[in-house]
Amino acid sequence: MYTNRKSCIIKVLIILCLLYFGIHVLTNGGPVIRELQQSGRSLAALDTQNVESIVQEGSALQLSTVNTTKVVQTEINSKPSSSTTSSTAKPEPTVSEKIKEITRCIDRPLVPKTQQRGDYWVLYNYIPAEKTFKCEETVTYTTHADYSFMDNLVPLLERWGAPISIALHAPGTDFEDTLESIAHLRECTSPLVRELVTFHIYFSTKHVPKEVPKHNALFQEPYNCSLTPPYLNVSSEQMYKAQKKLLYPVNVGRNVARETAQTHFILPSDIELYPSPNISSKFLDLVATNKGPLLSKNPKVFPLHIFEVSANSPVPESKTMLKEMLHNRTALPFHKKLCSGCHNIPKAKEWQTAPESEGLHVFHVGKRNGRFVHWEPIFIGTHSDPLYDERLSWEGKSDKMTQGYALCVMNYDFLILDNAFLVHKPGIKVYKKDPKRAMLAAKTNQLIKKIIFPELKVLYGTRKGCAV
Repeated sequence: MYTNRKSCIIKVLIILCLLYFGIHVLTNGGPVIRELQQSGRSLAALDTQNVESIVQEGSALQLSTVNTTKVVQTEINSKPSSSTTSSTAKPEPTVSEKIKEITRCIDRPLVPKTQQRGDYWVLYNYIPAEKTFKCEETVTYTTHADYSFMDNLVPLLERWGAPISIALHAPGTDFEDTLESIAHLRECTSPLVRELVTFHIYFSTKHVPKEVPKHNALFQEPYNCSLTPPYLNVSSEQMYKAQKKLLYPVNVGRNVARETAQTHFILPSDIELYPSPNISSKFLDLVATNKGPLLSKNPKVFPLHIFEVSANSPVPESKTMLKEMLHNRTALPFHKKLCSGCHNIPKAKEWQTAPESEGLHVFHVGKRNGRFVHWEPIFIGTHSDPLYDERLSWEGKSDKMTQGYALCVMNYDFLILDNAFLVHKPGIKVYKKDPKRAMLAAKTNQLIKKIIFPELKVLYGTRKGCAV
């Protein structure tokens, strides 16, 4: 009888101990294993002589357990509910945060370096902009020129208002005039030049300048702004390039300026093409919506309509102003009198009659085939887009055609923007006979037909409706 009672008490105590330590885990999360070991040793030491004391301790333990349970319940009741915590709304992501999430882009350093590129030496980031950017922050306008075109930089920059990456061809003695032109632009014109423009310089290995200063040794002395910069009133015949009868390697410049851009989105264009204001911020707002044709699985670029205006006309500030100029014939579609098919954009007439709206939207999704098989679009794209063939020159024409073929074969969507456009520096171009350039164009066509196009078919494949 006594033995049975003893056994029953021990069982009750074990249960109470387990209950106690279970509650102890909930309340303290402490070193439970150590306490269990100690309790196990105590229970193992039980004998008939201390049963009564155990019964008394068990009664105290039971009381402690009840009190502990009340404390636990009180603590649980005092904690804020999960519904209260979840009701705190997260702040809306910024446009930059949305762009970063959508693109998963990677920041690119703005580091000066000297490197050989085929038959050319390139001074990458030779004179970097003072302001740097993360990949998702804005759009970079990438372009090319020699110093005779640098009068276009400030009007371009004032309309663009975002980073510009420019590659300058400067062989031989053109190098010195190029540096002086950059110094004048940085010191004597808009402060935006120093802040936003990064200059790269390249030249043929056969026409290296006599002296090339290190990038960190440039512009040590104050520049005299009373001097006339070399880019004003210069004739092409005066330049080293013309005297040595060098061709302009346009696609080397295009690729250098593109590859060094810090941002994910880039607008590879020509320095004489001025953009409508605030394109970069409006474009990022559009991308951040991440809906409609933006969700297509096809690779995509965003072409801009291009126009030219008469020599004495202002560059239009808005689509509404552009439409008025088109109506009174002071503005025309780009190269309409020179090569209308080269810039014949899908739904062009509908675009010109559509009213201007707030912000930017996708007006139409086109393809480079059918009537537009020879279209040479200028577009906002990314570093993933095919580069330009560096064997082609400006004088030989067709310098963007091979890239257009690659875009077509890769099934790119051309998401044409509704309120953004480019306008050439005032002055409408007309066709002029140029026997020398016609001969170079014929040579270029043969180069494309016999060498480049077969290479493209191997590298990119073919697609019905695609042509160079």
